Formats: sequence, structure tokens, C-alpha cells
Amino acid sequence: MPTIDIEQTRNQARALLDSRIESVTNLVKARQRITDLREQLADAEREDKRAYVRATKDGWSPEELKKLGLESGAATRRRKPATTRTSDDNSPSTDDGVTAAE
Repeated sequence: MPTIDIEQTRNQARALLDSRIESVTNLVKARQRITDLREQLADAEREDKRAYVRATKDGWSPEELKKLGLESGAATRRRKPATTRTSDDNSPSTDDGVTAAE
């Protein structure tokens, strides 16, 4: 049986761990970048809202701003409502309304 070099084995193990640590480090950096960008976006949206309110206080009507392509930020960020389905909607049924599971 060949002899095992403990230092060589440790070095190989460290190399494997270093690779794994590097990949998780890159993941953490990417997630932190997302968090930072979301915070920047939230700041920019608050500033946009303040600027829109200031424009309306300075005499611009919402209709005039809309004609200039400057709708209220809230109006452009509308979300479509989530649709929910019950489990009954997903069950196949026969012509008499009885589900296939019955």
C-alpha cells in the first residue's frame, strides 16, 4: 500500500475548499449588489415622487405632465393583481361534474 503524504493531502483539501469558498463569496457579493441596487432604486423612486409633487405645486397639472410623458410614478408602477386558483380548478372533471379523483 502506498504511503499517504499528509501535507499533500491537506494542500489538496485546501484547494478544494478554497474553490468552494470562492464560489460562495461571489454569491454573497452578487446578493449584496442586488440589495444595494434595490436601496438605490427606492431612493430614486422617493426622489421622483418628491419632484413630481414639486412640479404639481409649481403649477403643472397631472394632465400636462402626462402629455409631456411624465406620468405620476405610482401610475406607471401598477402591478397586475395576483390570480389565485383553488385546488378544485385544477382537477379534471367528467361531463357530469364529478372529478376524476372521485
